[in-house]
Amino acid sequence: MHNNLQNRLTRRRFIGTAASLVAGVTAAPSLIAAPNIIRRYNKPDSLINDVQIGVITYSFRSMPDQSAEATLQYVVDSGISAIELMGDPAEAFAGKPENPVDRRSFYQLYRKERDGEALTEEEQKELADMRAQMEAYNQEVADWRQQVSMDKFSQMKKMYNDAGVTIYGFKPNAFGKDNTNEEISYGMRAAQALGASHVTLEHPSDDAHTQRLGKLARKHKMYVAYHGHTQETPTFWDTALDQSKYNAMNLDLGHYVAAGNPDPLELINAKHDRIMSMHVKDRQTPEHGQANLAWGEGDTPITEVLQTMRDQKYSFPATVELEYEIPESSNAVQEVARCLEYCRKALV
Repeated sequence: MHNNLQNRLTRRRFIGTAASLVAGVTAAPSLIAAPNIIRRYNKPDSLINDVQIGVITYSFRSMPDQSAEATLQYVVDSGISAIELMGDPAEAFAGKPENPVDRRSFYQLYRKERDGEALTEEEQKELADMRAQMEAYNQEVADWRQQVSMDKFSQMKKMYNDAGVTIYGFKPNAFGKDNTNEEISYGMRAAQALGASHVTLEHPSDDAHTQRLGKLARKHKMYVAYHGHTQETPTFWDTALDQSKYNAMNLDLGHYVAAGNPDPLELINAKHDRIMSMHVKDRQTPEHGQANLAWGEGDTPITEVLQTMRDQKYSFPATVELEYEIPESSNAVQEVARCLEYCRKALV
């Protein structure tokens, strides 16, 4: 499987790069762009003027195959060279038991309930049944995590690195309040085996838990970056950051704007040294409806933030998180590539 994937990646990169090279030579009277072409030859390259553009694999959730191999192909085809990896592709690659619950259906109902929308009686029953199945499944996974070897995670790191993709963040469902210390330690060890500098999770809004995670992070020398949605504020992360130097931020730029906060550049400049990675999307302010829109159509100052990262030499990656509606004529890979091109235009 690994060799076949590498052969497919090599063929696709050669064909794509050759076509780009021919197009570039035909369209331009000189080869001023040649160094950039050579730099990206045979590998994806989304490091633009020292700003690393990455992608979270959640962006490809609409694609049919969610395996580690297919996910890698999506990343490479979009032109991205660094990722925040969700747990499922990596853990499935390592042999995690298969989930009997349709996660998409589960999370649709879960988010509907979380957001205060009324569930029908049938939906309530369906959600309760899925929660019961998930509880049993989570125990099965916890038992698997107790004994799984890190060898497959190291193998996956090599497979991704060989294709030109580095893994900077890892987000398995292993860091919640209901997870044991053993599961949390497993998640951090797996992140290390994958080559990640940090793990990410939704901020638990629980000071005792962020302190617990900070202590385990110090033990494993692995940063824990907390993600937020529209509950983000300029002080949202302060308690966790004060608890441990290994507690950090996974800022979501779009959600921060949609929450009605002041200029995000003020927050980024003040706390850039505690940001491990930043999700990027284009959302509207509350006054304009908070919608997720195609990049350049919302109120999020993506260009200004990227240029500040470039000019101030901030080292954290900017992570494409595709959440706007994908046009019928397109797909997630094409839209992530479009987001990357938006970043490239902002940074060159």
